[in-house]
This record gives sequence, C-alpha cells and structure tokens, in this order.
Amino acid sequence: MLNIYKTDASGKNCETAEIEPGCWIRLTVPNKYEVDKVIASTGIDRSDIILGLDSEETAHIAVEDNYTIIVVDMAIRKKGAVQEFSTVPLEIIVCENFIVTVCNVAVELIEDFAENKIKNFSTKKRTRFILQILYKNASYYLQYLRCIDRVGNRIEKQLIKNLRNEDLLYLLTLEKSLVYFSTSLCANDIVLEKMLRMDTIKQYPEDEDLLEDVIVENKQAIEMANVYSSILSETRDAFASVISNNLNTVMQRLTSITIVLALPTMIFSLFGMNVPVPFMKNPAALAYILIISAIFVILGILVMVKKKMF
Repeated sequence: MLNIYKTDASGKNCETAEIEPGCWIRLTVPNKYEVDKVIASTGIDRSDIILGLDSEETAHIAVEDNYTIIVVDMAIRKKGAVQEFSTVPLEIIVCENFIVTVCNVAVELIEDFAENKIKNFSTKKRTRFILQILYKNASYYLQYLRCIDRVGNRIEKQLIKNLRNEDLLYLLTLEKSLVYFSTSLCANDIVLEKMLRMDTIKQYPEDEDLLEDVIVENKQAIEMANVYSSILSETRDAFASVISNNLNTVMQRLTSITIVLALPTMIFSLFGMNVPVPFMKNPAALAYILIISAIFVILGILVMVKKKMF
C-alpha cells in the first residue's frame, strides 16, 4: 500500500495522489508497482527500499550518496496471537525533498501520524518528523511494558489460586516478549547516539529538547524492560518450584499411605502361613487379627504424622 501525505499551508496533513517535494511517502507491504513509482520519483535504490520489508532487519543507520537510511525496531501488539507483544523494523529514508517510511505491517504508530493525532507534525520538517517517530515509538514501548506488567500480575493471582501449565507458559511468552523489547530498545539507543554525531541529518536548536526527551524515554523503557523481565523470570521460577514441591508432597503422602496399608497386609500374610501360628484354634482369631492390624495401622499413622509425612 502506498500513501502520500503533505502538510498544507494551514498546517494540516492531507493525503495526495502524486509525489511532490516536501511530502511523506508511506509504504506498507507495497507491491512492485508502488515500489517502482517511489523509485522513479525519488531515485532511491530498490534494495534500500525493500530493506524495511525484512522482518529480521536490525536497527541501524546507513548513509548513501543522496539519502540516509534509519532502521528502528517498533513495538507492536497482536491481539489473539500466541506471542501478543513483539517488534517489527521500521525503515525511514531521509532524502533532500522527501521522507519515506517502509514497514511490513500496518502499525498504530504510523497510523497516528497519518490520522493527524500528533501535535506539531509537518511533513516538511524531516528532522522533527524522525524525532517524533522515535519519541512516539518509545512511548508505545512504555505503554506495552505497563500492559505486560498488568497481565503478569493478573496471571500471578490466577496461579496463586490454581497452578496451571497454561499460565506458566504464558508467563514464558511474556518473558520472551520482554527480551525482544529489551534487545530492540538497546539497538534503538545505539541509533539515537549515532544520530547525535551525524552531520547528514540536520540538527535544529528547536529540536534539541525533543531529542533529549527521546533519549530519556528510550532509556526509561530499557530500564523498565529489564526490571519487568527479571520480575517475570523470578515469578515463573518461583511457581515452577511450587509445582515441583507440590508434586514431591503428593508423592510423599502416597508413599506414606502405601507403607500404612502394607502393615495389615504383612500381618494377614503372617497368619495365613501353613505353619503353627498363634490363635490358630481360637474361634475369635479373626477378631484378634483385625484388632492387631488396626493397632499397627494406628501406630503407623501416628509415626507418619509425627514425621510430618501426612
């Protein structure tokens, strides 16, 4: 899909049909015709455009002859998926007269810009546009991290009531998402640090505060991701230990019951032997044997209780 936006004289961003200087070119899972159109209008190399469609592409900055490529990892949430929280690469190509974004999925972050939900956003201010994308991206990371924390707390309460393998596996999935978040945020942080030292992207005094905010938000997200990852890991390990301990307790009780039940079996086996035994000619022998068995069972239970095996 190809969308072209441009800020008009009133400051409103409107979608246009043709690529013009000062516009924002948005490519979302584009087809060959759309890629060819962008190449013909901007002069960007095909291999550089399709770079953003690679889901395995890592965050980095590359400087070409006529444009600069910035790739960052974005946080996304796929409701109903096995792994609900994940990351995808977003490619930003900064040309002299255009700015191009390329992504292999439609994400909320880009939709916010397309729907004029971002204050002071202008397609003509390319440096600010990049910083606004990075700031909004860090904000989404923080939002999803808080969501992961709430989900983790809810699952922890469920596990306290009822230990289920499904909940433990979901904790593992959340922990995996946090690892992706932490890795992506660290890569984005390297990109930000490199942007500070680059001359190809113009730095304007009015954007200094925004750049500082982006760096602060990104570092805060890194710290939160590391903290939540440690908490989830320890929580999962703790409940895994509880499950293992419960299993040991059950096995201990079953063993104790088996020992207690074996006592009357031994006594009845003794009096069933084909040799002279006590009470063999006594009419009340069965009652005596039952009483002796009951005494041994009671003694066995008392010993097991004292040893805390019941």
